[in-house]
Amino acid sequence: MPRYFTLQQAERLLPEVETAVRDAMALKAEYQRANDEWQNFSRRVTMAGGMRVDHSQVLDQKRRRETSALDLKATIEKIDDYGCVIKDLDIGLIDFPTLFRGEEVYLCWKVGETGIKFWHGCERGIPGKEADR
Repeated sequence: MPRYFTLQQAERLLPEVETAVRDAMALKAEYQRANDEWQNFSRRVTMAGGMRVDHSQVLDQKRRRETSALDLKATIEKIDDYGCVIKDLDIGLIDFPTLFRGEEVYLCWKVGETGIKFWHGCERGIPGKEADR
């Protein structure tokens, strides 16, 4: 069963959520860099038909990719444990489930915003609205 927030509860949680979201954004970027390096290395080996490799360097690259993936997963789970819904990790967009007139809707917040100012329905196409204070 999802957790529902009041606007005040969601805003009180923002400092902790913002820290976790910023961490997740940085970890995602680190994972993408490590994965790109790994893919480029694999492509070079394939294109060369095999080659001599520095095993310690290969293991370090692999370990970096795996570690960043595990750290990212743990941070995403932390955000989920708060009861938030990650909508777009690239821009730090998070939703807080709430009830409005008996219907589930989402309070929207994005990294860098000073508070929660908008909400939207769960159905696609429902425009965002100003959050009631």
